[in-house]
Amino acid sequence: MRAAVLGSPVAHSLSPVLHGAGYAALGLTDWDYGLREVGADELAGVVADLDPTWRGLSLTMPLKEAALEVARTVSATARTAGAVNTLVRRADGGWDGDNTDVVGVTDALAPVLPGTPERALLLGAGATARSCVLALTRLGVRTLTVRARDTGRAADLLAWAMDGGTGIRNGSVAGIDPWVTTRDDVVVSTVPPAAAERVAATVPATHSGVFLDVVYADWPTLPARAAAAAGMRVVSGFDMLLHQAAAQFTMFTGHAAPVEDMRAAGLRALGAGG
Repeated sequence: MRAAVLGSPVAHSLSPVLHGAGYAALGLTDWDYGLREVGADELAGVVADLDPTWRGLSLTMPLKEAALEVARTVSATARTAGAVNTLVRRADGGWDGDNTDVVGVTDALAPVLPGTPERALLLGAGATARSCVLALTRLGVRTLTVRARDTGRAADLLAWAMDGGTGIRNGSVAGIDPWVTTRDDVVVSTVPPAAAERVAATVPATHSGVFLDVVYADWPTLPARAAAAAGMRVVSGFDMLLHQAAAQFTMFTGHAAPVEDMRAAGLRALGAGG
């Protein structure tokens, strides 16, 4: 049985390490997980050429929107998020599309939140932001501030959140500027590494909330360091990656994911510069 992560760029992905560790822990010697560089315009053709030994695909940028058209069915979560990061082979040979980024964020944050969060700050309005909004609302958030370099995109994201039945009832939009409040229970940064220095400079001197940076490379990131210095509880994007991969592992293989074995392998790879 075969599975892989597809995207561009994809060589840096930790997914083969995580899934491979899961196979090893459970003795699934007939499973293999690889990676393949695939652009959005190539996805449909690549998927159509896969033989029946292929059971699952993990999708990273820039494929999450293109996958909506490749899947025969799309889960409600993926449809709402407008992003498919998981394709699972159907019995009829087609593919079911799903989104495990939402559960990845939810499961990364839930263990460290002291209670039900009411207010959240989202930094960035790119491809991952909608999944983060859905995760935040599952955790209880009802008031959302979106800060982004492009305030037009931030406004569009907030409008979607408030009009799409996600659970967000109040919100505001601003640029990437110093935070005007420290009342947010949780802050999620989805900004790319190129904007890390600018975002780090906006973090207040003190804050008692939880901070998740979806980036896991070169950890701790500059925003994560600033948040920790302010007194925030900091969560790495690795935790999000781990939990979304664990959900995919179960969907692909039918076995409960050995999360701690996968975590240990991922941390070893990160420590070795992988």
